[in-house]
Amino acid sequence: MFRWKKYRKAVELYNPSIAYKLEEAVDILEKTNTVKFDPSVEVHFNLNLDPKYADQMIRTTITLPNGSWKVPKICAFTDSVSSKDLENAWAVKVGWLDLIDDIEKWNVPLDFDVCVATPWMMRHLWKIARVLWPKWLMPNPKTWSVWEDLVGVVKEIAAWKFEFKTDKQGNVHSIFGKLSFGKEKLIENLKFFLNTINEVKPSGAKWKYINSIYVCNAMWPSIKIEI
Repeated sequence: MFRWKKYRKAVELYNPSIAYKLEEAVDILEKTNTVKFDPSVEVHFNLNLDPKYADQMIRTTITLPNGSWKVPKICAFTDSVSSKDLENAWAVKVGWLDLIDDIEKWNVPLDFDVCVATPWMMRHLWKIARVLWPKWLMPNPKTWSVWEDLVGVVKEIAAWKFEFKTDKQGNVHSIFGKLSFGKEKLIENLKFFLNTINEVKPSGAKWKYINSIYVCNAMWPSIKIEI
């Protein structure tokens, strides 16, 4: 497989076949960076799960101690909280039944990262469920996106609370910060993510839950971490 010169040079700085301690892996992330912009750093969990079974799926939220990478775009469906309060809490789109009608007619671009709603609004969201579900935007009580205190929920999400879930192969992929965060903050975020993965271990998970863990800068070689 063809690799760019910078990529090949980055691989020379470590041994891809070796599993490194978490602190060493973060050091290598900094050494292998060759881009001029501030790259995102990713973690990839290869899990021994089969998501076709309900008891082997993961879908939950996490708030990393040092944030993640950006303030998400939040859409709020409300019947009680004022639009001004929600917009002040960083919601980019707020509406009632009119917003549901606009989405149903495709008058509103679905460029949101997450949607939240009050419990009362959920009975009306069925009209656009077929639009929201494929994009994983449907509010869900299990991910704390259905709540009476929408202002509080929006503030939490805007403070880098985000959702992660297993993919079709049962693995989890996520960004856990920017390289500019520095070694200490990235290590703290990564340790917190590792603990969360263990805490949300599905009841149907087999005895060997985590097969492997890799971290990488966006578009650059991955570094294996000791389990």
